[in-house]
Amino acid sequence: MEHADVSVTSFDGLRLCGKYYEYKKGAPIEILFHGYKGTAERDLCGGVYRCFALGHNALIVDHRAHGRSEGRVITFGVRESRDCLTWIDFVLHRIDRDARIILTGISMGAATVMIASTMELPSNVVGILSDCGYTSARAIIKKVMRDMRLPANLLYPFARVGARVFGGFDPDALSPIQSMRDCRLPVIFFHGDADGFVPCDMGEENFAACASDAKRMVIIPGADHGLCFPVDMKTYLWELEDFFAPYL
Repeated sequence: MEHADVSVTSFDGLRLCGKYYEYKKGAPIEILFHGYKGTAERDLCGGVYRCFALGHNALIVDHRAHGRSEGRVITFGVRESRDCLTWIDFVLHRIDRDARIILTGISMGAATVMIASTMELPSNVVGILSDCGYTSARAIIKKVMRDMRLPANLLYPFARVGARVFGGFDPDALSPIQSMRDCRLPVIFFHGDADGFVPCDMGEENFAACASDAKRMVIIPGADHGLCFPVDMKTYLWELEDFFAPYL
């Protein structure tokens, strides 16, 4: 598809890359963030299709330390959430200063946009789309450890120390569920009830914690991790269009 290759410089000096797909000038813009160890194209190609089906423009970005973006450390949303602000600034200064923006994320990308929701955002950001996001880095790392039959409670403190010493960040510093308790933006949550990586219970916990007056939880039967849209496109599109109609 026709697109523009774009890039920004992060708050800590990394070159972050993305691709902008324009459906129509002046249309709402979704900034889409992919999952852990994914890439924009792999995880979000369906997102571009979905955006066009709704009449939205799409900016898909490679997280730091993923794809074409620079960086060596993945921080589970701690630093990635600050990158959201950089991409928002790019949209407003390079694409459309009056843009209506939806921050969209899948898996770790969902965690990223949930954390970003309580940062100092411009009024252009009208809402959040969180698809199969986890509650915290601690919770998902310990869940993976248990899946590997490792003693999660014993090992997690060592993982946290390793992140602080070698990665320069604290995975417990910020969390999606913590941010949801202070969120005031409209948020729509999607999760598959057959998600084998991030349990559906985590999505329901984030929804329950969300303090926004405008929130919605959509559970897609039979959908595994990150597959809510391809499993039931009709429901996904209808729920999104209906939820964001008052804000777009």
